[in-house]
Amino acid sequence: MTEAVAERPVETGQQSRRGFVLLGAVQMTLIFTLASLAVPLPRIGAEFRLDRPQLILLSAAYGLTFAGLLLFGGRLADRFGGRRILTAGLLLFGAASALAPLTTGYETLLAARFGQGVGAALVAPAAMALLRSLFPEPAAYGRAMATWGGLSVLGATAGNLLSGVISGATSWRGTFAVPVVVTLVALLLAPRVLPGAEPGGPTGRTAKSRSLDLPGALLATGGITLASYGLVLTDAHPWGSAPVLAPLLVGLVLLAAFGAVERRTADPLLPPDFLRDGRRALGLTAIGLTAAGTATVFVLLSLSFQQQRGWNEMATSAVFVPFAVALLGSGRLAGPLIGRYGPGRVTAAGLATTAAGLGLLAATGFDTSVPYAYGLLPGLLLLPAGGALSFAAAAVLATEGVPAHRAGLAGGVLNTAMELGPTVVFAALLTLGGDAVSLAAAAALFAALAATTIRTRQAQRAQQAQ
Repeated sequence: MTEAVAERPVETGQQSRRGFVLLGAVQMTLIFTLASLAVPLPRIGAEFRLDRPQLILLSAAYGLTFAGLLLFGGRLADRFGGRRILTAGLLLFGAASALAPLTTGYETLLAARFGQGVGAALVAPAAMALLRSLFPEPAAYGRAMATWGGLSVLGATAGNLLSGVISGATSWRGTFAVPVVVTLVALLLAPRVLPGAEPGGPTGRTAKSRSLDLPGALLATGGITLASYGLVLTDAHPWGSAPVLAPLLVGLVLLAAFGAVERRTADPLLPPDFLRDGRRALGLTAIGLTAAGTATVFVLLSLSFQQQRGWNEMATSAVFVPFAVALLGSGRLAGPLIGRYGPGRVTAAGLATTAAGLGLLAATGFDTSVPYAYGLLPGLLLLPAGGALSFAAAAVLATEGVPAHRAGLAGGVLNTAMELGPTVVFAALLTLGGDAVSLAAAAALFAALAATTIRTRQAQRAQQAQ
């Protein structure tokens, strides 16, 4: 029987830093690609004469396959080694990214977006498995995760900013140059700066290879993809309509079957005990909600700027420059703050700050009569400042204590939360009515989770004192 494959740990030093930079650039690119069509989507629709449901599917295609396959991608990384799966995923992701700008029809572009998502679902958990190998010491790994947590928010921001600039200066096809270039560089540098794989190793899984749990993988992939697709369609169809209910109900049935299968499987794709840790569950919830808040603001404000204010793509991207500056500044502070106050406190503070930013945007962000400096800027500064803190600290909460042989699983679950959060929360918020009401409801959710985080921490401290 084939032995398990584990990553060969490397000493923390220059090689670890180079490896982290490479993996961080790849992770940012995955999220950049997810957000890169948000601003130029109206132009794509005009070129291919697409109706609203087609635009929604095109926008969501990448995220559907990305979210659906992440758990299986994590299992592959844990079994076959992070660098092997990273390389395979990059090849698929890069090929699909190169195909997309060459398309002359909607169907081919849609297929390319689906292909990007499949490749990304292999790359993301493999990158986190490699990160665990680069930083085997718990303290160093915690510091790395504090930085890693902010990269996804930064990638989403870059996707919205640069896609508007690139598509405005050239065309929407130019936005695909970023993932192609990053993929080529990553494939070239990976053998030099990332640890390879060897049989056995320090993962505790040296006796035999791990099963792939194909029944669980099929149920999880089908359930997440179909349920997400049903939620995405709520933007164009009523909740009670067949296009929404059919995939949503089938997806939920498959997810229920997945849960039943996993409880009876000797080596499940998602061990039930993995999510029983209260801190991990809290961190994953905060990650999903933070990703949802950021995505909701970008979508609603981008549409408002172009449809209500009449701004072009370049002007729309320029409005988010202060957002990016605040995000970078807060991201640099996240690591030291987590080290000093702990991830629980920083998560709560970040969620509360994000709630304040969303509340301000809900109150004044859609009022075209209010000047930019008073109506948009305060919220566009508070939201990313809080989001960077909560995302970084929540990533530490979600991965603390994860053993090396579950590093790929942790990456798959973390990225699944990050992908499903925007889909589920955004679909729910859209049912509430206007854009301002949606952001106000999102602010309430952030405030409630911040309060829950504080209460959970207080309960934990009381238990420790006894």
